[in-house]
Amino acid sequence: MRRYLQLCWSSRRGNAMLEFAISAAVLLPAFAGTFQFGYTFFTYNKLDSAVRSGARYASMRTYDSSTSTPSTTFTTAVQNMVVYGNSAGTGSPLAPGLARSNVEVLPNMSGSIPQSITVRITGYQVDAVFTTFIFNAKPSTTFTYTGTPSPF
Repeated sequence: MRRYLQLCWSSRRGNAMLEFAISAAVLLPAFAGTFQFGYTFFTYNKLDSAVRSGARYASMRTYDSSTSTPSTTFTTAVQNMVVYGNSAGTGSPLAPGLARSNVEVLPNMSGSIPQSITVRITGYQVDAVFTTFIFNAKPSTTFTYTGTPSPF
């Protein structure tokens, strides 16, 4: 009997290693996926905040065009506000890899005055752990225009 018990206990060597290997095969992808989702969500929230402040800025800035295409000065100032957090375009981007070319400014015109202004991100890539996410037209924010049109 003693010999039998000795064989039972000695045959359990390596159980911990086997259990670790099985659980690691499940837990490591779960942790990596959680990190990937969390990082992408963090970046999306950062972009959403930047787009919101840029759209708010655009809705109060003087609109210096009589067409649905805003002037280069207006567009550049709004894009700088989204990317850098200031209209001068100084400093580093608020999100890694964000450029002015990723920011669209779209006025919704009512005659020669915009009714509202939409600011959105297009073509921005988030490099996560296993894959790359591309944000097209997301995040997007629209504010009612409350500024004044400039005399043309």
